Amino acid sequence: MSKPEIEGLITWPRNLSTLSGGGLSTLRGGGMSTLRDGGMSTLRGGGLSTLRGGGMSTLSTNVYRSNIPPWPHFVRELEKRGFNSQSEMIRNYLPEHLWPENFFN
Repeated sequence: MSKPEIEGLITWPRNLSTLSGGGLSTLRGGGMSTLRDGGMSTLRGGGLSTLRGGGMSTLSTNVYRSNIPPWPHFVRELEKRGFNSQSEMIRNYLPEHLWPENFFN
């Protein structure tokens, strides 16, 4: 089974590889890259870009979307699925205002 490809989804590598495409790579597409589409890029599509589609954009259209949910949503989903020990571990490090019962009320 191969990984699904989602057209237009901008993601950045999460591994520690310094090779092309790796999380610590400074080459194109790498997490530390300042080139277009890189995690540290200020160019269109980059993680630090304030332009349309960039990670720091304040525009209301074509916003940056991550496949990683905000902590309150993630903790709530873990608990809903019965991963209570994992949820508890995250709560130990998460500020109380980000706990689902405090965040959503």
